[in-house]
Amino acid sequence: MPSVDHARYVGVDLAWGQRNRTGLAVLDDAGRLLESGTVRTDAEVVSFVQRHPTETLVAGVDAPLIVPNATGRRPCEALVGAHFGRFGAGAYPANRGNPSFVPEPRGARLAAVLGWEMDPAVLPGPGRRVCIEVYPHPAMVSLFPLDYVIPYKIKQGRDLPALKTAYQRLLDHLEATCGDVLVLAESERWMALREAAAGAARKSELNLIEDEIDAIFCAYIAWLWATDRETMVVHGDFATGYIVTPRAPSAAWC
Repeated sequence: MPSVDHARYVGVDLAWGQRNRTGLAVLDDAGRLLESGTVRTDAEVVSFVQRHPTETLVAGVDAPLIVPNATGRRPCEALVGAHFGRFGAGAYPANRGNPSFVPEPRGARLAAVLGWEMDPAVLPGPGRRVCIEVYPHPAMVSLFPLDYVIPYKIKQGRDLPALKTAYQRLLDHLEATCGDVLVLAESERWMALREAAAGAARKSELNLIEDEIDAIFCAYIAWLWATDRETMVVHGDFATGYIVTPRAPSAAWC
């Protein structure tokens, strides 16, 4: 889809429940970063999106949208694991044994409130408001490209110096790959995120910016889905659940 006047591209790094932070970002019709931040409640997510009214919208949501399976993992998660697992970018399993997905996933509930069509067969276009489930890790593997995921997530065994090095690498890759489209060099908010990552004195300070950074990248994936769809793959389907990623590399990158 070529650029559409007044279109908006939204990234949502959605917490499965409302206690944790949700990252949000919105791009204009050319892909320029307009706003980003974090919230917690459904009402705050809706308010953020509605600050940017438009009839044409594409959202990339990093959270399960369709979870019909009672146990185990969805077929789409198995597919992502088959293509990206060797790069450390396998998908976490979602099933209805998790109360977060009963009676429906939070992402599906928000999509209904916001009027977003979740079926990936409904393609972006003028006057359409669509969302897709995305996953940043495999997208980073393909787009940056990487031979293994960047270890910027806070996990046991990762100390602050290692995490800060990983964040610098992540932000450098984001600027090199997405910076021209997002116009990051002119974004005061992006500069503030870079300064927060470089100056963090505690892991908790990095945790405060993680969701927002992921949301910015999710918005970029949404922009790719609208403007460069031939490079994107739908793993799974609307009936059983799906995840959209850029094409997987055929072999490990050097």
